Amino acid sequence: MTPPKPRKTAHRGQTPKVPGARTTARGGRDRTGAPAGSRPLQRALQEPQVDVHDPDGVRLQKVLAQAGVASRRACEDLIEAGRVQVDGATVRELGVRIDPKKSVVFVDGVRIQLDQSLIYLALNKPPGVVTTMSDPEGRPCIGDILSQRPNALEERLFHVGRLDTATEGLLILTNDGDLTHRLTHPSHEVPKTYLAEVAGPVSKDIGKKLRSGIELEDGPVKVDSFRMVDSRPGKALLEITLHEGRNHIVRRMLAEVGYPVLQLCRTQIGPVQMGGLRSGRTRAIHGEELSKLFEAAGL
Repeated sequence: MTPPKPRKTAHRGQTPKVPGARTTARGGRDRTGAPAGSRPLQRALQEPQVDVHDPDGVRLQKVLAQAGVASRRACEDLIEAGRVQVDGATVRELGVRIDPKKSVVFVDGVRIQLDQSLIYLALNKPPGVVTTMSDPEGRPCIGDILSQRPNALEERLFHVGRLDTATEGLLILTNDGDLTHRLTHPSHEVPKTYLAEVAGPVSKDIGKKLRSGIELEDGPVKVDSFRMVDSRPGKALLEITLHEGRNHIVRRMLAEVGYPVLQLCRTQIGPVQMGGLRSGRTRAIHGEELSKLFEAAGL
């Protein structure tokens, strides 16, 4: 994979940019139509007065710098500008100390991951591998893949969602139990995208049927989006996005409309895409991608 571009840092006196953040020109107006300068005051009046200072903690600007937000001096500018929130309260004082493992910090509305003990990985699961960390029957499992990585992890990781043995593609692995619960709970409806190869040709109205909804033995289901990626003699490649998490849901719904799946691959979970990640390999999820994942999970 192409290594990520180094994060740009701002010099003293410049305003650093945080990925995903909205900015407003000086003297302009924000989306509400209010003068730009009035928004910090309005927020300050609305925010609860919370004492976030932990005398035994680490200085906030140091924590932000260690998390890769910007240089320490640029992080001081962010704090003084009122662009940093800790546990829901805006912090403008440079002497504030926090506990990185307990505090929830946002910069310009983007959540920053501070706890260095938490791990977030994307894995491209090969076909034939069981979605478990160990298997009593001795079948290949994702635990085997992790054990072969350089500096193999000793921490117990959770897998977000499941893929049946024959299905390949994206899994998220983490030791963040809160994120795992949020991403797997139906109430958050995090969308997942799949590529399915079926026997062709495919009827032109299949997309309409799947978007309208079909009835399965355990209840109705419908896709969020559908498109034909490729069609050639005897085969067709379909892209399906849905937020359902029932077992074998893609295979069952396509079989119900007359197109049993020949091969199936999950390519995306929420904002996390598999991209060019090779089969059986992992990569770290961090930075803006991780912040978007938190947002999708409602964290």
